[in-house]
Amino acid sequence: MSRDNSIMSKVLVLDDGMTHFESLKNLCEEYGLAGIKPQRGDADAVMAILNSNVDLGGILLYENYGGNAGSCLELAVKIHGSRPELPIFLRRDQLSSVAGLSERDAAMFRCAYTLDDLQMLRANLEASIFNRIYPNDLVRGIGEMTRTSLQALFRSCDIDVETPYLVKDRIIYGEVFSMIAIESNWCRGYMMLQASEDAVLDLIRRNAGQDGHAINFRELNHVLGEATNMIWGSFKNRYVGPGEAGGSSSQTQVPIIVNHHRRFISFGSEDPQLCLKYTLREPGKYEAPVSIYQRFVFNLSWSPQEFKENATVESLVDSGELELF
Repeated sequence: MSRDNSIMSKVLVLDDGMTHFESLKNLCEEYGLAGIKPQRGDADAVMAILNSNVDLGGILLYENYGGNAGSCLELAVKIHGSRPELPIFLRRDQLSSVAGLSERDAAMFRCAYTLDDLQMLRANLEASIFNRIYPNDLVRGIGEMTRTSLQALFRSCDIDVETPYLVKDRIIYGEVFSMIAIESNWCRGYMMLQASEDAVLDLIRRNAGQDGHAINFRELNHVLGEATNMIWGSFKNRYVGPGEAGGSSSQTQVPIIVNHHRRFISFGSEDPQLCLKYTLREPGKYEAPVSIYQRFVFNLSWSPQEFKENATVESLVDSGELELF
């Protein structure tokens, strides 16, 4: 599989066939997958991972995981019931199909494949996880402008940006998140920032010095809202042409569903979301790093072929359209 960008996707690998470890590792590297495995292979451990704040694009499941096919199917039922949005790719020993499974069991799997025949897996990875292309310049620019915005608000921190990745799940990270509409002639959707309330609040208090004890969650809301506005402002200046932002009343709208109990949010779309993770570290201190997750979901409109950066003054000077006075 050759893709033009370096975006990856995390997959949960439920495969205890140790003789095939290297083959599975090579498979993940070839297809741009970051594989993670549970420390324990029992169903409780697997479900604990799925119920945590792990952003996943899918699941690679071996048909004899747990010792036999029956255990695998029982686990698949639990996974599908808990996280139906995650595609499950079934590795089999002999057949690159779901032949032999009941219609009900077969419906849980996106596809079946063997390590000797990866054609079906390749096609389904492209169709389910990597079916949306994000231009390299857009992804790189988002990381740059977000890091700059966060640096302006958290001046004492070093900020790292991890490799962007695609997610299929709808899990909300942490207790607080902001959301803002993103609109242009080539995209319409939303951007979110998600974070742990206590971690960010403690960081803000430490940065405030002696006045930190008086800071509460309202200041956290202000900081997160300010970061969101700064990022959207940079996005608009860089990627949205004059008069493009702000939709008309005739544009399509989709209900957004939030389930607070399950930390779940749905935008009415099955397309993978673009996710970036930012880690804030305080040099010289032993405090735990603070993570902020950023997600983009272009669920209302997406035309990447029309994407382009707005011209800067420097580029216009270089092209001869402007000259310095």
